[in-house]
Amino acid sequence: MSATQPSIHDLLARRTPGHALEQPFYTSPEVYQLDLENIFYRDWLFAIPACQLVKTGSYATLKIGAYNVVIVKGRDGEIRAFHNSCRHRGSIVCKAREGQVAKLVCPYHQWTYDLDGKLVWASNMGPDFDPGQHGLKPVALKNLRGLIYVCLADNPPDFDEFARAAEPYLAVHDLTDAKVAYSSTIVEKGNWKLVWENNRECYHCSGNHPALCRSFPLDPEVAGVSADGSISARLQNHFDACAAAGAPAQFLLGGDGQFRLARMPLQETAVSYTMDGKAAVARQLGRVAKPDAGSLLMFHYPSTWNHFLPDHSLTFRVMPISPTETEVTTTWLVHKDAVEGVDYDLKRLTEVWIATNDEDREIVETNQEGIFSPAYVPGPYSPDWESGVVQFIDWYADWMERALAPQRMAAE
Repeated sequence: MSATQPSIHDLLARRTPGHALEQPFYTSPEVYQLDLENIFYRDWLFAIPACQLVKTGSYATLKIGAYNVVIVKGRDGEIRAFHNSCRHRGSIVCKAREGQVAKLVCPYHQWTYDLDGKLVWASNMGPDFDPGQHGLKPVALKNLRGLIYVCLADNPPDFDEFARAAEPYLAVHDLTDAKVAYSSTIVEKGNWKLVWENNRECYHCSGNHPALCRSFPLDPEVAGVSADGSISARLQNHFDACAAAGAPAQFLLGGDGQFRLARMPLQETAVSYTMDGKAAVARQLGRVAKPDAGSLLMFHYPSTWNHFLPDHSLTFRVMPISPTETEVTTTWLVHKDAVEGVDYDLKRLTEVWIATNDEDREIVETNQEGIFSPAYVPGPYSPDWESGVVQFIDWYADWMERALAPQRMAAE
């Protein structure tokens, strides 16, 4: 922070609980850099659904702040991640967003890497050159029931608590039998925290999301997180009915608030995110026996929220681009044997969330524009409708305070 602005330590210390954050949290390049260094460069991030990499040599690239990562499917069927930077002079190796290759070849001087990252060819490097010392640098990777997470840290934090909690919920969705039906990437001109705040409440839904409100319930308990962890009898009955049908549903908040799992009901007779509320895909993805089980809502800060339904699944990836730009990628997953035009209509499958994402983009951008005003003062969140936003902001502030504490102590 500049000499004329309060430090992030001061901003966190004077934060008013239950209120939005001060302007620098949403606009400052310095705070943005601290967010990258202390959250996105340290923690596990959702990258892609594993089924996106269909064949040997299939790859996808991912930008995380200053880092460029390539995720590739090896000849042994394993998915690995590497820094997408040639060990010769640093050139990007895979330039496309996704593709398929026999080997990873740097376009600059044709240094060639096998799919496991080993350097297998580099011309004219002299007799003392050891290829074994110049393989691509690996990036930590976990495959959670068909969801690929990566971590840039040299010593990644624990992933097992989240994995143990999520696996029983995800198991019945059989994401290893999925394929990508469609993927959409948009850039929202707003800070990544505003994207999350907007996601964590449906206070805005009735006035902004006509298509989504045909199926998603206007119930603050569905999007929210009660302070005392209580669950209404109506919602508990739904959890119990889903569990009895073999689909774990109970509300679970873990990792000091970093992740949540809960199988929430949809509107009345709705069973999927479609304009008529009926199933979007005739060939079901997974083994959820209860057609009206609703959607397994899973978030894991800072990079993903998800909707897993009986007929199909959706993954959402959040990736900051700048202090006031965020990339949101949505992927629709269907059973690998589902046939477009027979088992599902692509427009019908995607139209609700394509519209909702665009509406959310406009909301976030308008929010960001207003926060730029010198007149902006953080306002209070609704305790009834925005408890999920309070929970997210508390998680963010607590995380940053813990991450920055050693630096503050060293400076004192």
